[in-house]
Amino acid sequence: MPATNLISLRRWIWGAFAKSALIPLLLVETVLIAVYLLTNGAIREAQIDYLRENALTDLQYSAKHEGRIIDEQLTNLGALTDLYRNLTAKALQDEPVGTAEALMLTVDGVRYSPKDLGAAAVFYANGTLPARQDLAKVARLASLAPLMKQLKEGQPLVASVYFNSWDSLNYIYPWFSTQDQYPHDMVIPDYNFYYLADASHNPARKVAWTDVYLDPAGQGWMMSAIAPVYRGDFLEGVSGMDITVGSILRQIEQLSVPWSGYAMLVSNDLRIMAMPKSGEADFGLDELTDHSYDEAIRSELFKPEDFNLRTRNETRELAKIIAAQPEGIQSIILGERVNWVAWTTIKQTGWRLLTVVDEADIFKQTNALAGRYQQLGYLMIAGLIVFYLLFFAFMWTRALRLSGELRAPITKISQMMSGIGQGQRQPVQVSSHIYELNEMAGHATALGEQLEQSAQSRAIAQQRLDLVLESATEGLWEHSFISGRVTLSRHFCQRFGLPDTELSHEQFLQRVHVDDQLSIRLAYEQVRDGYDDIYKSEFRFSDASGCYHWLLSRGRVLEHDSSSGMASLIAGTHVDIDELKQIEAQLRDATLQAQSASEAKSRFISSMSHELRTPLNAIQGFAQLMTMKRKALEQTEDTDYLDEILLASRHLNHLVGDILDWSSIQTHQVHLDLQAVDIGSLMSECAELTRREAQEQHLQFHLVLPDEPLRVRADPHRLRQVLINLLSNAIKYNRPEGHVTLSYQVTGGCVRLMVEDNGLGIDAHLQEKLFEPFQRLGRENTAIPGTGIGLSLCREFAQRMQGRMGLHSEPGIGSRFWIELALLGRVALPVAGSRPEPQLTKVNLPHLLYVEDDSASQFLVRKALADLAQVHVVGTGYLALQRVLDEPPALMLLDLHLPDMDGAALLNQLRAHPSTRNLPIVLLSAAPDIAHLLALDCQGTLSKPVDLDELRALVRELLSEVPVDVI
Repeated sequence: MPATNLISLRRWIWGAFAKSALIPLLLVETVLIAVYLLTNGAIREAQIDYLRENALTDLQYSAKHEGRIIDEQLTNLGALTDLYRNLTAKALQDEPVGTAEALMLTVDGVRYSPKDLGAAAVFYANGTLPARQDLAKVARLASLAPLMKQLKEGQPLVASVYFNSWDSLNYIYPWFSTQDQYPHDMVIPDYNFYYLADASHNPARKVAWTDVYLDPAGQGWMMSAIAPVYRGDFLEGVSGMDITVGSILRQIEQLSVPWSGYAMLVSNDLRIMAMPKSGEADFGLDELTDHSYDEAIRSELFKPEDFNLRTRNETRELAKIIAAQPEGIQSIILGERVNWVAWTTIKQTGWRLLTVVDEADIFKQTNALAGRYQQLGYLMIAGLIVFYLLFFAFMWTRALRLSGELRAPITKISQMMSGIGQGQRQPVQVSSHIYELNEMAGHATALGEQLEQSAQSRAIAQQRLDLVLESATEGLWEHSFISGRVTLSRHFCQRFGLPDTELSHEQFLQRVHVDDQLSIRLAYEQVRDGYDDIYKSEFRFSDASGCYHWLLSRGRVLEHDSSSGMASLIAGTHVDIDELKQIEAQLRDATLQAQSASEAKSRFISSMSHELRTPLNAIQGFAQLMTMKRKALEQTEDTDYLDEILLASRHLNHLVGDILDWSSIQTHQVHLDLQAVDIGSLMSECAELTRREAQEQHLQFHLVLPDEPLRVRADPHRLRQVLINLLSNAIKYNRPEGHVTLSYQVTGGCVRLMVEDNGLGIDAHLQEKLFEPFQRLGRENTAIPGTGIGLSLCREFAQRMQGRMGLHSEPGIGSRFWIELALLGRVALPVAGSRPEPQLTKVNLPHLLYVEDDSASQFLVRKALADLAQVHVVGTGYLALQRVLDEPPALMLLDLHLPDMDGAALLNQLRAHPSTRNLPIVLLSAAPDIAHLLALDCQGTLSKPVDLDELRALVRELLSEVPVDVI
């Protein structure tokens, strides 16, 4: 800048003050004073209007806020009324606990509670004859007395809690002398606290609120929250809570209404429900006007028409606006004074909460504030004139002094900054009595120190970074696609014995295992060609001794070629993952060992099942044959021995089955075949299987079947096993002359099958232990057989069928065990007709081939089926295959456990041959793997020990379907 254009600091400061501050301020203030004088009145009025508008907004907000308070309280009361209604309905359905209290009966037929026992009062009007008065209902309601007391004491607004029935029974808390207060011929359904809850007034069966009425019980004006109690579609009665106007008034008087206002409550038809004393004076009404209670107890008595806003001259227009708008604010003249009324609607009941404030109280402070604004305006004008005269004089002298005080320190600070820029990091600090200049000099000194510390910190941080990288990784690397060179860290080169930190990419790959080189090349090409910005690969890298180590290499693109846009430089880290790879290999070995152990366990279970059930099959089968023979010959000697043999063999079979099932569950080998199961048929079948056992124990057996078909998705075999187990337990652990009930219950899209008994029951702290395996709760040393795993199996099966299982038991009363399953769509199931048994004769019996290596089982089946077929037996699979292919039988029984080949393999070969593709085959197995049997192509399956009745029925059914020419 030319020297002629430079000015001194003093002239610059004064010119800056004058141009940027003094002259503009003078002009602005002059204009402002003129504008103020012209617009002061308008501004004051606008301010007053604004304050008034804020005051009315605050009044409207106060009405909304207090309305929400009332609404929340009424909502809570409504929820409590709904809860009380639900508990009342439950109490009326439950059996009465104990007997009803002693009630007195008047001469004219009124039954009542004569004295206060701390419970509710009972009043039975003589409209219901004493002989028809339902005392059982009174006994059921007695269980609600503690709840009614708690509701009354827990809610200060509640005056009383009651239940009124269709036959004029009044059950009310707290107690009072009902026979003295109520008319003896009182018809409760004629009062609004009853009929407003019936179907015509309340079809939705929700909680409803009554209008204000005079209480027949003598508590003055009140309103009620009522809820219907239905028995099906019949209105059994009405539960309710009374709220007196006095309690509402006390609540309203506590509301925070601004400007000394008050609140009042108005009903849906704009009738004043509750109003404080201050409102009575404004509206010329007496809230607690005395009325004849003799009239109130015989007919409904509501508030007079004087309390209706529509009928009063001063409130008629206000009533129209309130009826049309759910909330708002409106002025009204009451007692020759202007009042503002703000209202809001209480959502719970539709009532309106009104807040009334005198306009003089609202704008009292606003008008006073407007006067102060006017006085303040005149004072401001005078003060501004004096201020600017003094301000101009002060600024002139101050500019002269300031220029001198700034010149010297600024010059010295400039010299300090120049020295720092030249490398002098610790200059001598300039001292000045001006804080900002002194602080600026301090900052300059601190700047030099920070630059020095930054240089030192940068060196230390670089050392730490190198140390961290060396400990956490094998080092950093860079790869340039332009030069094809790889730059490695010194630590990496030292560990792997590399001669230099920079080498070509091909030299680097020479150390990589040959099987991993292709993956590295592909990963580099992906990043170089722009398909990915992240590089990642795992490979084996050899050290100087030729030993390979696993490395994880990860990197990111740092630079791109400006011409082609391809990646030109990437950088990243190498991480040693040798130990991680060793752990992965160990985990794979452990997994293979676990799978081998599981397969060995499965083979053991299958073998043990066959070895245990094969001799059981002979014992149980021969006992059944002897029993059937003695019954046919009508011989009774030794029958008890045979029954004991059958009982013991079946019990042993049951124990073996439970243990094998539990073992299969633990190895996750149990497969359930979920399908649609008819509950009624299954219940009937289980009942028939256990009814005889119950009769032998002298127990009464009750079966409750559904009236319509109900279906669930379950495994029919396992569901039958669960029900039979529960029924057997109910029979075993019952008392003499007791009863067992098999029933059902449909709730919420589920069906619950229940087995009940009146045995000894189970303590609550022991109930959960029932479902633990091998837990019999101290019954191990009794004569009652069992292993303690039946209930644990039942719960496991229930859970795998997407259901749940539980119990309810009380000592000395009995137990109820249940299983709950999801209910399928209800459809009509076809009624299965009985198929007539085929009339087979000894002359023309069909040929049946039984493949079994156990001689006892061969003899048993031949004897059991002698009247149904000509039974031929073979002991090996290859012999059976040759014989069946030469001469196919009408039916084949095949045991899956054969000495020379697997039964399933034999079945597959038969199905592959055209002549035996459609041969009926029944599989017999002692193995617990039901899922494997269901997957095979057969016409039926039987588990060992074989039930001879079941075997004969299945053989008879299959032979009846064989064409005559085949037989």
